[in-house]
Amino acid sequence: MQQWIFLSLAILSEVIATSFLKATEGFTRFCPSLVVVVGYLLAFYLLSLTLKTIPVGIAYAIWSGAGVVLIAIIGWLFLEQSLDIPAIIGLLLIVAGVLIINVFSKTVSH
Repeated sequence: MQQWIFLSLAILSEVIATSFLKATEGFTRFCPSLVVVVGYLLAFYLLSLTLKTIPVGIAYAIWSGAGVVLIAIIGWLFLEQSLDIPAIIGLLLIVAGVLIINVFSKTVSH
């Protein structure tokens, strides 16, 4: 169960870091840049802990898939970035893929 907490925190850290990337203005602003660097360092550290028990391909698929969907939602909600129907369908397919891996794959250790 601990590996899923690590993976969830890795995803959260990556999403926070990515959400602040635009605010860094090319890493010329200190505080947003610090959030990005610390967020990514924490995300990769937590992901490395996850890999002690979850195969790298599975962990990375879940980590990147969840991150893509969450960043798209944050962009839509807070950065006024639009999502058209094909983008929404694509995001739903990513969510479906992550769910299929988690529910049906015997590779994932629950």
